[in-house]
Amino acid sequence: YQRRVHGGHGAVECMLSWADEQLKERFLTKLISGEWTGTMCLTEGNAGSDLGQVKTKAEPLGDGTYKITGTKIFISSGECDFAPNIIHLVLARLPDAPAGTKGISLFLVPKYLANADGSLQSQKNVVCAGIEHKMGIKGSATCVMAFDGSIGYLIGKPNEGMKQMFSFMNTARLHVGVQGLGACELAYQNAVPYARERLAGRSPTGTKFPDKVADPLIVHPDIRRMLLKIKSFTEAGRCLIYWSAFLEDKARWAKSDKEKHAFEGELGLLTPIVKAFLSEGGFEMANDALQVYGGHGFIKEWGMEQILRDVRISTLYEGTTGIQSMDLIGRKVMMNRGKDLASFCGSIIAFCTKNMTNVEMLPHTLTVMKYATEWLELTAKLMATAQKDPNVLQSAAVDYLQYSGYVTFAYMWLRMEAVARKKLAEGTSEKEFYEAKLHTSDFYFARMLPRTKSLVDTMTAPTKVLTSLPAESFIIE
Repeated sequence: YQRRVHGGHGAVECMLSWADEQLKERFLTKLISGEWTGTMCLTEGNAGSDLGQVKTKAEPLGDGTYKITGTKIFISSGECDFAPNIIHLVLARLPDAPAGTKGISLFLVPKYLANADGSLQSQKNVVCAGIEHKMGIKGSATCVMAFDGSIGYLIGKPNEGMKQMFSFMNTARLHVGVQGLGACELAYQNAVPYARERLAGRSPTGTKFPDKVADPLIVHPDIRRMLLKIKSFTEAGRCLIYWSAFLEDKARWAKSDKEKHAFEGELGLLTPIVKAFLSEGGFEMANDALQVYGGHGFIKEWGMEQILRDVRISTLYEGTTGIQSMDLIGRKVMMNRGKDLASFCGSIIAFCTKNMTNVEMLPHTLTVMKYATEWLELTAKLMATAQKDPNVLQSAAVDYLQYSGYVTFAYMWLRMEAVARKKLAEGTSEKEFYEAKLHTSDFYFARMLPRTKSLVDTMTAPTKVLTSLPAESFIIE
């Protein structure tokens, strides 16, 4: 269901930005209402992350329509019974288009064409040629779509398909981050009751429940380590999702182009972090929640293994973690000389400065301020090193994104901590809730944020440790 909704949402965002008024009038109303759904058709058997290899063809028919021919794979909800029509946004090449991504155009191809009276024709314009058999998300049909002379309509200008599709992809990437967060929350909601009820062993500090044969799992420090890790990651992730949505609204309703550009810049910087950090974290947290169950977590009837299988795809589709990491360090940071990062870190430092007088928060405030400064320094160092060694960016990218995620989460926790302390000082009926926030924040700063130390070492390590081994030596026959 989530995949179907974000497909329709992404199609709407893309069409609002790039389609002409005629296409909007014909297709947008039913997409927005949810009566029709939408998909994004990029990937081909020979073209995954490298879309410059797309071979699907688009031939003009002289009447404003195009004949689309080719095969697309990994299309979520490419065929389904949820809606009477599905609107496919398809990347294809016009005749004599330039090679690579500069020669890709974007087309709207409906599953069913419409008659003059608006009713849908009975013959399909696009055919599902097969359903993929997958590790997880089995409730979502992942389709092979065959375009065999399918009638389509050009969206926007020719050869600008990649730029146009990013409107769809960026929306989808934020949604995938929400998917990772959902896995964290679902895993946590299952693991906590189990840890409270399952009896095993005795507390290291002495028996807590002498009337029972054993103490519940939740008394054991190792179980608490996993649960608090999931809790601290989930709550910071939720805060980051809200922050991203807030930026999206602020950009949409900005009072000036300067404001709009600033909000879009920060959202653009955070998008690969939301997508990759939350999806990688979703898998890790689901894995830890399964571990709480011990052997029972490996058994289907408990449901934990399904969460793990289902969230695994979130690190792959809409751009793998490696692709997202390169997008962050390459496009979002290096290409604009770190301006958006500097602005974001400036906002973090300004927030820290504003709260410097809060003595209870001071240790965490100083820590976040230090990390915001270090983030900028590390970026400058990598930018300088990359001038001499072209392997630096790809070598550092994933570790850089992980580091960025942990620092961003620390900022989110500091903001939550400020609110919690204010509410507690004022007096609140939700004292337990806010005290739990402060406890979880302490855990994050003590047990999660220090992961950045090893990431600094790995992202700045010499690239030769990755590049010097000959390809033939990976397996010696």
